[in-house]
Amino acid sequence: MLQERLRTLRKEAKLSQRTLAAKVGMSQQALAKYEAGDATPNPERLRQLAQVLHVSVDYLLGGEQRETGSPTVPVLGQVAAGVPIEAIEDIEGEVPLSEDMTDGNYFALRIHGHSMEPRMREGDIVIVRQQPDIENGQVAVVMVGNESATCKKILLSKDGITLISTNPAYDPMFFSGSEVEQLPVRILGRVVELRAKY
Repeated sequence: MLQERLRTLRKEAKLSQRTLAAKVGMSQQALAKYEAGDATPNPERLRQLAQVLHVSVDYLLGGEQRETGSPTVPVLGQVAAGVPIEAIEDIEGEVPLSEDMTDGNYFALRIHGHSMEPRMREGDIVIVRQQPDIENGQVAVVMVGNESATCKKILLSKDGITLISTNPAYDPMFFSGSEVEQLPVRILGRVVELRAKY
């Protein structure tokens, strides 16, 4: 479905593969693979393509809602709010951004686990501003190793980084400076908004 819709929208916009690829900063060969169904764009590339083609990510993926309305970001699987789990990049849908979110790139992740309760609960969605650095006390999405993502409050010190749960039943996770380098432990972004269920 994606390849057909992408090809149709590109032709409707009277864009060649080369022109569309240039607008989103990718190669014509990569775009050709998307249109042939030989490759799938990552969530950020999907967002860029949808933006240039003036449609929602949902529509690009075969959904019904064509108009973007407010800018939207894809919901990327789940982020652990407990023991780190694999960061799944399956797109579960999309959510609109607030009007003031114009100062960077954003993504959304679904909370899984109980370590950030009572504020963040299982199934809630967090909006995350992509950035590699964080200030003490801020809540961030962190990659531990190459495949695990977790949502935690961050405490930085000269000895390393501590990932803190808001649920006292979960112990803090400390990583020394050498562990931060070797695993690695890296900040994916700062949590700027919580979309909670009632």
